[in-house]
Amino acid sequence: MKLLETVFEGTLWNSRFVVIAAVIGSLLAGFAIFYMASVDVVNLFMHALHYADSNLTDEARKALHDSTVTHIVEVVDGYLLATVMLIFSLGLYELFISDIDQAHGSRASSKILVISSLDDLKSRLAKVILMILIVTLFQEAINMKLTTPLDLVYLGASIALIALALYFSHAAEPNHEKMEGRNDEPRDETGHRDH
Repeated sequence: MKLLETVFEGTLWNSRFVVIAAVIGSLLAGFAIFYMASVDVVNLFMHALHYADSNLTDEARKALHDSTVTHIVEVVDGYLLATVMLIFSLGLYELFISDIDQAHGSRASSKILVISSLDDLKSRLAKVILMILIVTLFQEAINMKLTTPLDLVYLGASIALIALALYFSHAAEPNHEKMEGRNDEPRDETGHRDH
């Protein structure tokens, strides 16, 4: 019975390696989105070169300007989505397979890529997804035609909700309290912090 339990528990524990499929898939999806966004940047640059053309009418120049800004927002959105896939891939690997030694040992390593729990992964993904939603709203706001005063109210309300979401996401950060504590350090008469 003990042997059966040992074999079963070993099989159960090693089943976590199935997550490698999600890690590799997420990584490849992130690379694909990085590639597409980079190609969009090249095409955008080639398209924007016509902006200085003296043969363009004012209307055509305005249309080119608006479409360029819209495409820039789409590129930012693509890079943010690729970042989500990268964070997801690295987070899954760290949680289920093994720590990434280079990430933990390097001073240049970004804190966002070091994941210690599922809640940590969820909070990091939520912040990036919030940024994607903000960029998407910005893109829609650029193309929005304000025809009635109610449209302006809706736009203002959406901006206020975004500000509120950013405030709450920033307030939930654990480093937020440490930074506030650092600002509350005693100061001398000249306003400098006492050390």
